Amino acid sequence: MSSTKKLKLEELGRIDIETFKETKKTPLVVVLDNVRSMHNVGAIFRTADAFLIEKVVLCGITPQPPHREIHKAALGATESVDWVYEKDIVEALQNLKKEDFKIIGIEQTTSSEIITDYPINKEKKYALVLGNEVDGLSDEALSYYDTCLEIPQLGTKHSLNVSVCGGIVMWEFFKYLK
Repeated sequence: MSSTKKLKLEELGRIDIETFKETKKTPLVVVLDNVRSMHNVGAIFRTADAFLIEKVVLCGITPQPPHREIHKAALGATESVDWVYEKDIVEALQNLKKEDFKIIGIEQTTSSEIITDYPINKEKKYALVLGNEVDGLSDEALSYYDTCLEIPQLGTKHSLNVSVCGGIVMWEFFKYLK
């Protein structure tokens, strides 16, 4: 292990923003439904950049770039990852359905499936919807989901931080869609 060294930034071979914009994206959209924390929004952008996510849709009270607090966590990913703002979550989901996205709510419900049991089809496009840090997904949008998925949790807490949850679900889908 003594010959192991950390790579310097210039050794990582990362692409620039222009190349990122031209690179084929993972057929995955992340929708933030009333996510209130700018740090969570920034972290979602940064993870979306890492996995070449098609775009991020910000809905309701979700803060929008540019903002110093979003930038702290995003570290420039708001410049590379495409994003749009749609005030109404229902309208955002209807628009994604018109574009043939399967709408996946990330929520604990009476009919949610464990994420690792869900069959991800490489031929389909997916929109992953993450909800508010306290209230979860908006009630008025529940009928628009093709399914809801949850991440198994075995400890005493009933939920994960939304940006941690987003990272897990983006990775799970990226593994199959890349």
